[in-house]
Amino acid sequence: MEKNAVIAIASGKGGTGKTTVAANLAWVIAEQEEAVQYLDCDVEEPNGHIFLKPKINQSEKVKVAVPDVDLEKCIGCGKCGQICQYGAIVSIKEKNVLTFEQLCHSCGGCMRVCPSNAIKSKMLDIGTLDCGKAGNVDFVSGKLQIGSVRTPALIKKVKEQIKENYIAIIDAPPGTSCPVVETLKEADFVLLVTEPTPFGLNDLKLAVDLTREMRLPFAVAINRCGMGDNKVEEYCQNEEIKIVMKLADDRRIAEAYSDGEMIIDVLPEYKKSFIGLYENISRKLKE
Repeated sequence: MEKNAVIAIASGKGGTGKTTVAANLAWVIAEQEEAVQYLDCDVEEPNGHIFLKPKINQSEKVKVAVPDVDLEKCIGCGKCGQICQYGAIVSIKEKNVLTFEQLCHSCGGCMRVCPSNAIKSKMLDIGTLDCGKAGNVDFVSGKLQIGSVRTPALIKKVKEQIKENYIAIIDAPPGTSCPVVETLKEADFVLLVTEPTPFGLNDLKLAVDLTREMRLPFAVAINRCGMGDNKVEEYCQNEEIKIVMKLADDRRIAEAYSDGEMIIDVLPEYKKSFIGLYENISRKLKE
Protein backbone atom coordinates (compact mmCIF):
# COMPACT_ATOMS: atom_id res chain seq x y z
CA MET A 1 0.00 0.00 0.00
CA GLU A 2 1.18 3.51 -0.79
CA LYS A 3 2.49 5.67 2.04
CA ASN A 4 0.37 8.61 3.15
CA ALA A 5 -2.80 6.57 2.55
CA VAL A 6 -5.70 7.66 4.78
CA ILE A 7 -8.27 4.88 5.21
CA ALA A 8 -11.46 5.62 7.12
CA ILE A 9 -13.41 2.73 8.66
CA ALA A 10 -17.03 3.85 8.95
CA SER A 11 -20.54 2.46 9.38
CA GLY A 12 -24.08 3.71 9.06
CA LYS A 13 -24.90 2.52 12.57
CA GLY A 14 -23.20 1.49 15.78
CA GLY A 15 -22.52 -2.12 16.72
CA THR A 16 -21.49 -3.40 13.29
CA GLY A 17 -17.91 -4.22 14.30
CA LYS A 18 -16.29 -1.08 12.90
CA THR A 19 -13.71 -0.76 15.68
CA THR A 20 -12.99 -4.50 15.57
CA VAL A 21 -12.16 -4.24 11.87
CA ALA A 22 -10.16 -1.01 12.25
CA ALA A 23 -8.01 -2.26 15.14
CA ASN A 24 -7.28 -5.66 13.61
CA LEU A 25 -6.52 -4.10 10.21
CA ALA A 26 -4.03 -1.69 11.77
CA TRP A 27 -2.41 -4.58 13.65
CA VAL A 28 -2.06 -6.68 10.49
CA ILE A 29 -0.56 -3.77 8.54
CA ALA A 30 2.00 -3.29 11.32
CA GLU A 31 2.90 -6.97 11.07
CA GLN A 32 3.62 -6.41 7.36
CA GLU A 33 6.34 -4.01 8.56
CA GLU A 34 4.43 -0.99 7.33
CA ALA A 35 4.41 2.29 9.24
CA VAL A 36 0.81 2.58 10.44
CA GLN A 37 -1.30 4.80 12.68
CA TYR A 38 -4.62 4.05 14.32
CA LEU A 39 -6.62 7.22 14.99
CA ASP A 40 -9.80 6.89 17.05
CA CYS A 41 -12.11 9.67 15.84
CA ASP A 42 -15.13 8.23 17.62
CA VAL A 43 -14.40 10.83 20.27
CA GLU A 44 -17.74 10.61 22.05
CA GLU A 45 -17.14 6.95 22.90
CA PRO A 46 -13.60 5.92 21.94
CA ASN A 47 -12.91 2.24 22.54
CA GLY A 48 -10.01 1.32 20.29
CA HIS A 49 -7.73 1.38 23.33
CA ILE A 50 -9.61 -1.58 24.80
CA PHE A 51 -8.29 -3.83 22.04
CA LEU A 52 -4.96 -2.24 21.10
CA LYS A 53 -3.98 -1.57 24.74
CA PRO A 54 -1.59 1.29 23.92
CA LYS A 55 0.99 2.79 26.21
CA ILE A 56 0.07 6.50 26.32
CA ASN A 57 3.13 8.74 26.41
CA GLN A 58 1.49 12.07 25.68
CA SER A 59 -1.84 13.50 26.81
CA GLU A 60 -3.07 17.05 26.40
CA LYS A 61 -6.22 19.09 26.86
CA VAL A 62 -7.83 20.36 23.69
CA LYS A 63 -9.18 23.91 23.81
CA VAL A 64 -11.01 26.15 21.36
CA ALA A 65 -11.45 29.92 21.34
CA VAL A 66 -14.88 31.37 22.21
CA PRO A 67 -15.97 35.02 22.63
CA ASP A 68 -15.67 36.86 25.93
CA VAL A 69 -17.59 40.18 25.96
CA ASP A 70 -16.58 43.23 28.00
CA LEU A 71 -20.00 44.80 28.64
CA GLU A 72 -18.42 48.07 29.77
CA LYS A 73 -16.98 48.55 26.26
CA CYS A 74 -20.06 47.21 24.44
CA ILE A 75 -22.10 49.90 22.65
CA GLY A 76 -25.02 47.59 21.83
CA CYS A 77 -24.70 47.87 18.05
CA GLY A 78 -25.69 44.23 17.50
CA LYS A 79 -23.15 43.57 14.72
CA CYS A 80 -21.76 40.53 16.54
CA GLY A 81 -25.13 38.80 16.55
CA GLN A 82 -25.79 39.74 12.93
CA ILE A 83 -22.62 38.10 11.62
CA CYS A 84 -22.89 34.90 13.67
CA GLN A 85 -24.53 32.19 11.58
CA TYR A 86 -24.91 29.81 14.53
CA GLY A 87 -26.71 31.97 17.10
CA ALA A 88 -23.73 31.69 19.44
CA ILE A 89 -23.78 35.38 20.36
CA VAL A 90 -26.88 37.54 20.70
CA SER A 91 -27.11 41.27 21.40
CA ILE A 92 -30.20 42.33 23.31
CA LYS A 93 -31.40 45.68 24.63
CA GLU A 94 -29.48 47.88 27.06
CA LYS A 95 -26.03 46.87 25.78
CA ASN A 96 -26.37 43.30 27.00
CA VAL A 97 -24.82 40.43 25.06
CA LEU A 98 -25.46 36.74 25.62
CA THR A 99 -22.98 34.09 24.47
CA PHE A 100 -23.65 30.39 23.96
CA GLU A 101 -20.20 28.83 23.98
CA GLN A 102 -21.23 25.37 22.81
CA LEU A 103 -22.80 26.83 19.66
CA CYS A 104 -19.68 28.82 18.76
CA HIS A 105 -17.61 27.59 15.80
CA SER A 106 -14.58 29.72 16.75
CA CYS A 107 -14.55 31.66 13.47
CA GLY A 108 -13.69 34.96 15.17
CA GLY A 109 -16.17 36.94 13.08
CA CYS A 110 -17.79 38.64 16.07
CA MET A 111 -14.41 39.96 17.23
CA ARG A 112 -13.59 41.33 13.79
CA VAL A 113 -16.82 43.30 13.34
CA CYS A 114 -17.03 44.74 16.86
CA PRO A 115 -16.42 48.52 16.45
CA SER A 116 -15.64 49.06 20.14
CA ASN A 117 -13.20 46.17 20.52
CA ALA A 118 -15.38 44.80 23.29
CA ILE A 119 -14.99 41.12 22.34
CA LYS A 120 -11.87 39.13 23.14
CA SER A 121 -11.36 35.38 23.04
CA LYS A 122 -11.08 32.93 25.88
CA MET A 123 -10.26 29.25 25.77
CA LEU A 124 -12.84 26.53 26.34
CA ASP A 125 -11.89 22.94 27.20
CA ILE A 126 -13.58 20.43 24.88
CA GLY A 127 -11.70 17.22 25.57
CA THR A 128 -8.37 15.42 25.62
CA LEU A 129 -5.97 14.05 23.04
CA ASP A 130 -3.94 10.93 23.83
CA CYS A 131 -0.97 9.68 21.80
CA GLY A 132 1.04 6.55 22.34
CA LYS A 133 2.16 3.24 20.98
CA ALA A 134 0.45 -0.14 20.72
CA GLY A 135 3.15 -2.57 19.62
CA ASN A 136 4.26 -1.19 16.25
CA VAL A 137 1.07 0.80 15.79
CA ASP A 138 1.11 4.53 16.47
CA PHE A 139 -2.01 5.25 18.51
CA VAL A 140 -4.01 8.50 18.65
CA SER A 141 -7.35 8.99 20.39
CA GLY A 142 -9.61 11.90 21.28
CA LYS A 143 -12.07 11.92 24.16
CA LEU A 144 -14.79 14.55 24.25
CA GLN A 145 -15.44 16.23 27.58
CA ILE A 146 -18.77 15.29 29.13
CA GLY A 147 -21.33 17.96 28.27
CA SER A 148 -19.40 19.29 25.29
CA VAL A 149 -20.88 19.23 21.79
CA ARG A 150 -17.73 20.33 19.95
CA THR A 151 -17.20 16.90 18.40
CA PRO A 152 -15.99 18.06 14.94
CA ALA A 153 -13.41 20.39 16.51
CA LEU A 154 -11.89 17.54 18.51
CA ILE A 155 -11.94 15.24 15.48
CA LYS A 156 -9.98 17.88 13.56
CA LYS A 157 -7.37 17.86 16.32
CA VAL A 158 -7.08 14.07 16.15
CA LYS A 159 -6.63 14.18 12.37
CA GLU A 160 -3.91 16.81 12.70
CA GLN A 161 -1.76 14.02 14.16
CA ILE A 162 -1.64 12.09 10.87
CA LYS A 163 2.02 11.60 9.98
CA GLU A 164 3.80 11.75 6.65
CA ASN A 165 4.78 8.41 5.13
CA TYR A 166 2.33 6.50 7.34
CA ILE A 167 -0.77 4.50 6.55
CA ALA A 168 -3.49 6.08 8.67
CA ILE A 169 -6.41 3.92 9.78
CA ILE A 170 -9.17 6.22 11.04
CA ASP A 171 -11.92 4.76 13.21
CA ALA A 172 -14.90 6.99 12.40
CA PRO A 173 -17.96 7.67 14.57
CA PRO A 174 -21.07 5.66 13.64
CA GLY A 175 -23.85 7.20 11.58
CA THR A 176 -23.90 9.90 8.90
CA SER A 177 -23.95 13.14 10.93
CA CYS A 178 -21.52 16.08 11.05
CA PRO A 179 -18.80 14.24 13.05
CA VAL A 180 -18.72 11.53 10.36
CA VAL A 181 -18.47 14.10 7.58
CA GLU A 182 -15.56 15.77 9.38
CA THR A 183 -13.84 12.41 9.83
CA LEU A 184 -14.20 11.34 6.20
CA LYS A 185 -12.92 14.62 4.75
CA GLU A 186 -9.72 14.08 2.76
CA ALA A 187 -9.82 10.30 3.21
CA ASP A 188 -8.27 8.34 0.34
CA PHE A 189 -10.58 5.38 0.86
CA VAL A 190 -13.61 4.51 3.01
CA LEU A 191 -14.46 1.01 4.23
CA LEU A 192 -18.12 0.74 5.24
CA VAL A 193 -18.69 -2.01 7.81
CA THR A 194 -22.20 -3.44 7.97
CA GLU A 195 -24.16 -6.49 9.09
CA PRO A 196 -26.65 -8.67 7.14
CA THR A 197 -29.80 -7.41 8.84
CA PRO A 198 -32.61 -5.04 7.80
CA PHE A 199 -31.20 -2.36 10.14
CA GLY A 200 -27.72 -2.93 8.74
CA LEU A 201 -28.95 -2.55 5.17
CA ASN A 202 -31.00 0.58 5.90
CA ASP A 203 -28.06 2.36 7.52
CA LEU A 204 -25.59 1.08 4.93
CA LYS A 205 -27.67 2.81 2.25
CA LEU A 206 -27.40 6.09 4.18
CA ALA A 207 -23.64 5.67 4.53
CA VAL A 208 -23.28 4.86 0.83
CA ASP A 209 -25.26 7.98 -0.10
CA LEU A 210 -23.02 10.11 2.12
CA THR A 211 -19.81 8.62 0.73
CA ARG A 212 -20.98 9.10 -2.83
CA GLU A 213 -22.02 12.68 -2.08
CA MET A 214 -18.48 13.30 -0.80
CA ARG A 215 -17.09 11.59 -3.93
CA LEU A 216 -14.90 9.20 -1.98
CA PRO A 217 -13.86 5.73 -3.18
CA PHE A 218 -15.32 3.05 -0.93
CA ALA A 219 -16.08 -0.62 -0.46
CA VAL A 220 -18.04 -2.75 2.01
CA ALA A 221 -17.10 -5.28 4.67
CA ILE A 222 -19.86 -7.54 6.03
CA ASN A 223 -19.54 -8.64 9.64
CA ARG A 224 -21.43 -11.57 11.22
CA CYS A 225 -22.18 -13.20 7.89
CA GLY A 226 -24.76 -15.97 8.22
CA MET A 227 -26.82 -14.39 10.98
CA GLY A 228 -29.36 -12.65 8.78
CA ASP A 229 -30.31 -12.63 5.11
CA ASN A 230 -28.70 -11.89 1.74
CA LYS A 231 -30.27 -8.47 1.23
CA VAL A 232 -27.00 -6.59 1.86
CA GLU A 233 -25.13 -8.66 -0.73
CA GLU A 234 -27.96 -8.22 -3.22
CA TYR A 235 -27.92 -4.47 -2.67
CA CYS A 236 -24.15 -4.28 -3.17
CA GLN A 237 -24.41 -6.36 -6.33
CA ASN A 238 -27.17 -4.16 -7.75
CA GLU A 239 -25.27 -0.98 -6.88
CA GLU A 240 -21.95 -2.39 -8.16
CA ILE A 241 -20.34 -1.97 -4.75
CA LYS A 242 -17.32 -4.15 -4.05
CA ILE A 243 -17.46 -6.38 -0.95
CA VAL A 244 -13.85 -6.70 0.18
CA MET A 245 -14.30 -8.82 3.31
CA LYS A 246 -16.80 -11.10 5.01
CA LEU A 247 -16.46 -12.11 8.67
CA ALA A 248 -18.44 -15.11 9.84
CA ASP A 249 -20.98 -15.03 12.64
CA ASP A 250 -18.58 -16.85 14.96
CA ARG A 251 -19.30 -17.01 18.68
CA ARG A 252 -15.56 -17.11 19.36
CA ILE A 253 -15.18 -13.66 17.81
CA ALA A 254 -17.88 -12.32 20.13
CA GLU A 255 -16.12 -13.89 23.12
CA ALA A 256 -12.79 -12.35 22.11
CA TYR A 257 -14.50 -8.97 21.70
CA SER A 258 -16.14 -9.20 25.13
CA ASP A 259 -12.71 -9.92 26.64
CA GLY A 260 -11.14 -6.95 24.84
CA GLU A 261 -8.89 -9.19 22.75
CA MET A 262 -7.80 -8.89 19.12
CA ILE A 263 -9.38 -11.42 16.78
CA ILE A 264 -6.13 -12.18 14.98
CA ASP A 265 -4.38 -12.91 18.30
CA VAL A 266 -7.04 -15.21 19.73
CA LEU A 267 -8.14 -16.77 16.44
CA PRO A 268 -5.09 -16.82 14.11
CA GLU A 269 -7.11 -18.42 11.30
CA TYR A 270 -8.81 -15.04 10.77
CA LYS A 271 -5.51 -13.33 10.08
CA LYS A 272 -5.84 -14.34 6.42
CA SER A 273 -9.13 -12.43 6.23
CA PHE A 274 -7.53 -9.21 7.42
CA ILE A 275 -4.47 -9.68 5.23
CA GLY A 276 -6.88 -10.16 2.33
CA LEU A 277 -8.69 -6.97 3.34
CA TYR A 278 -5.39 -5.11 3.43
CA GLU A 279 -4.52 -6.39 -0.07
CA ASN A 280 -7.99 -5.56 -1.43
CA ILE A 281 -7.80 -2.00 -0.15
CA SER A 282 -4.29 -1.65 -1.61
CA ARG A 283 -5.62 -2.67 -5.00
CA LYS A 284 -8.55 -0.27 -4.76
CA LEU A 285 -6.19 2.59 -3.90
CA LYS A 286 -4.04 1.82 -6.93
CA GLU A 287 -7.14 1.86 -9.12
